[in-house]
Amino acid sequence: MKVELSVEYQKILKLVYFVKRGNQTATVLALCAILNCNLAEEAYQLAMKDVGGLEILLNLLDTDVTRCQMGSLKILKEIGRNGQVRRTIADLGGIKSMVRILDSPLKDLRSLTAETLATVVVFHRARRSMLQLGGINKLVSLLDCPSARITRLNAEQQRDIEVARCGVLALWSCSKSCSIKRAIQQAGGIPLLADLLRSSHKALLTPVVGTLEECASEKCCRMAIKLEGMIPDLVQYLRSNKSELQKLCASAIFKCAEDAETRDIVRACKGLDPLASLLNNTDCTELLTAATGAIWKCSLSQENANRFRDLKAVETLVSLLNDQPEEIQVNVVGALGECAKVPECRIIIRKCGGIPQLVSLLTGTNQALLINASNAVGACALDHESMEIINHLDGIRFLWSLLKNPNPEVKSVAAWAICPCLENIQDASEMVCSFLGGLRLIVHLLTSNDRDVLAAVCAAIAIIAKDQKNLAVMTDFNVVPLLTNLTNTTDDLLRKHLADAIASCCTWGDNCSAFRQANAVAPLVKHLQSSCPDVNRSTAQALHQLSKDPENCLTMYQEGVVKLLIIMMGSDDRALQLAAANCVRNIRLLALAYDKQKYKRVLKLNH
Repeated sequence: MKVELSVEYQKILKLVYFVKRGNQTATVLALCAILNCNLAEEAYQLAMKDVGGLEILLNLLDTDVTRCQMGSLKILKEIGRNGQVRRTIADLGGIKSMVRILDSPLKDLRSLTAETLATVVVFHRARRSMLQLGGINKLVSLLDCPSARITRLNAEQQRDIEVARCGVLALWSCSKSCSIKRAIQQAGGIPLLADLLRSSHKALLTPVVGTLEECASEKCCRMAIKLEGMIPDLVQYLRSNKSELQKLCASAIFKCAEDAETRDIVRACKGLDPLASLLNNTDCTELLTAATGAIWKCSLSQENANRFRDLKAVETLVSLLNDQPEEIQVNVVGALGECAKVPECRIIIRKCGGIPQLVSLLTGTNQALLINASNAVGACALDHESMEIINHLDGIRFLWSLLKNPNPEVKSVAAWAICPCLENIQDASEMVCSFLGGLRLIVHLLTSNDRDVLAAVCAAIAIIAKDQKNLAVMTDFNVVPLLTNLTNTTDDLLRKHLADAIASCCTWGDNCSAFRQANAVAPLVKHLQSSCPDVNRSTAQALHQLSKDPENCLTMYQEGVVKLLIIMMGSDDRALQLAAANCVRNIRLLALAYDKQKYKRVLKLNH
């Protein structure tokens, strides 16, 4: 049966024949004819692949005929937008041919090659080939453009700018790979990008900022961006009238603002104001995602959170909790959680009706959203009126249910959020008792391998154990040996909350002697050697409680605790002074009692 070929297929077939069979002039004319086809249509793109046109085009790249190379690259740049075509180009060794051409002395050829690569190297295998073939270093070298500092350009200087622009476009496509981001930094690409960023030629800005935004996900690149002083430039372009450039700048700030110094620079450059104004772009999802992300990370500094409060950004963030995609909600809730650490912001969130919306997010399935929602609810719980709303909406129960989540970060943040909730509610002990299996669950979490989970759970146990009934139940669930198993830790965060938990658990029955029998006392004494004041305070308080058992006092004395505690009695921390003094007092009373008994025995022998 005869197969009817499409018009596009027949046309491409004839033109490829002339490219393959004709002389140099015929080849060039055929290439021009192919370029006149609508290569944006998939039919033409696939036809070039199916009739063997890609092999011929790539062979032309290996010739020394510039016109043929240029024509071939122009076609490859257009049809390379098709995923199947891109992969075939890579399979046929096209990346290697194009990387070789990057060394050409002809600027137009270098720029067109880089622009073609920008289209082709958008998948992992192609990017890996670029790295292996040394293509990244060659692309970075294209960025060295002194003409970028010149305002009025002649024709030759305009070619230099075009070479740099196409080189950045190719790096932007390549920079999706973590290894290539590091390679760009190691090749000296960040300082060259800084020079282009400060250029007056607007065509360079978007690809430059796009490349920086991709690279900013790597710590070494973030450090380089800060050291090159590019944060003020990114802040400046937040005020651009181009939404694409604004989005890329906001996203770059979002990634770089993990660093406290960078957050301070953004504030000093008055970058918080344009970020807050970008919240009004509710019709552009990508821009709003980047802006809310930047606001979230900038809010990690309290001074920035205060500024967002003054800019009325908190009210706008609350309004964005509804009817927005999850990626925006994650950022919005993250920002509200950080802002809620400022007392005035907690009140604003409550008055704007944000508490019910935050509590409702605790029942979702998005892990990042659960983490941020838990953090936000925990921060809002420090406000008594907000806590009443959280309690009324069963927020504590939702948080407790998150302790069963398989994600360790969700567990730890939920446990941290439970702590202020239990501290700011009157019937906390009865509520905890009402959670079926709740105490067994939280005690079982002491077997976790995650440090943050352990620290958060210890903090929660320290609060729960203040109620004697709940403490009795947890004691039955073996809380004492499980806490003892953690005493050899060297992590100060865990040490602090572990000591708090031990101090609270000592107030029930024979738990003091149980800790001794489990060998918890000697490792706990070593915690006093920490340089963290919070660890020293909590450890001294735990040792004070343990010192109510005479045999614990003996163990402490043998471990040299008295010398350490006497030093701490001179601390400016009143709570540490008191705990250290009381512990030394108990040890001294035991020593006096021992001396008294010894004296009586001597008198008895003398008589």
